[in-house]
Amino acid sequence: MDFEEFVTEAREVLTVRRVFGEPFEKNGMTVIPVARVRGGAGGGGGEGPDGTGKGSGSGMALSAGPVGVYVIHGDELRWQPALDLNRAIAGGQLVVIVALLTIRAVVRARSKRKVPS
Repeated sequence: MDFEEFVTEAREVLTVRRVFGEPFEKNGMTVIPVARVRGGAGGGGGEGPDGTGKGSGSGMALSAGPVGVYVIHGDELRWQPALDLNRAIAGGQLVVIVALLTIRAVVRARSKRKVPS
């Protein structure tokens, strides 16, 4: 596969269809799923100094995750964000770690201020 073909295929992968899922209806409501899609691609090639030997390479990375859904009910449009439980747990762990380090620093500072009688 040459670089031009690779770029064409990468463009086909990173389309709006990857972001907005197929709408579906349930109980008189239309639901349109939405995802965050990120990607990158690169490639290169070359020849030896005497024109001997050729080489080329290319690569691509793609990351996708749910963001939420648009809900259409009659004439009303509503956004429902998705809860990323892993991100929420990681954020909670970070808050606990910072709180523990702060408490430790306060306890150490108070213990150093105590002067023996």
